[in-house]
Amino acid sequence: MTPTPPDPRLVAQADLLNPSFGTRLRRYFLTGLVIAAPLAITASVTWWFVNFVDGLVKPLIPAAYWPDTHLPYPIPGFGLIIGLIGLTLLGFMTANLVGRTLIDAGEAILNRMPVIRGLYKGVKQVFETIFSQSGTSFRKVGMVQFPQPGMWSIVFIAQEAAPEIAGRLPDGDEQIGVFLPCTPNPTTGFFFYLPRREVVELSISVEDGAKLIMSAGLIQPGAVAPKGPLRPPATPPAAA
Repeated sequence: MTPTPPDPRLVAQADLLNPSFGTRLRRYFLTGLVIAAPLAITASVTWWFVNFVDGLVKPLIPAAYWPDTHLPYPIPGFGLIIGLIGLTLLGFMTANLVGRTLIDAGEAILNRMPVIRGLYKGVKQVFETIFSQSGTSFRKVGMVQFPQPGMWSIVFIAQEAAPEIAGRLPDGDEQIGVFLPCTPNPTTGFFFYLPRREVVELSISVEDGAKLIMSAGLIQPGAVAPKGPLRPPATPPAAA
């Protein structure tokens, strides 16, 4: 009896058991790249942010108080530390009556300036909405059918439409605003209103949604590697 040749799909390839020098070298390079690239990008962004804040804050401080003046080498982050202390003190002053009175007086002066008034109110409203602890803006992730029915896109759910906006919309259902970010830069995209029934809410965080968008779907939220061997699905019982 002639023996049956083994299935080539079940035979381990030689290059997998004994990889060549080039294969090992390429594997080591890719492993080092995966480890070093995120560290390098994070360090570069952090260094740029520290220098950016230093360039804004240090000119406001007399040079006699700079550590660079008394040391032979520059000290990065001095402006950042002073900025954090200053913002904390400003928040502390605003929490009491005297500080609040001064802030109200300054805002009253800005409200009398035609151009600066609109700019200040708009920027202040954006920051209050983003950093509000009790707000619901961009606290949820959902999906909508875009750009055509049957195609689903990830969106960040904003607040409900204001009465003056909802009253102008033809659909009588409850309208909600959503922000549809673009890949790989989630800071750009489209904002539009649509009925709430057309939004499918997801039980994932905004951070996971941003990772999903920036990675173009490569980093899935809650993805866990399977433990142990895969098992085939159970065969449903035959009908009697």
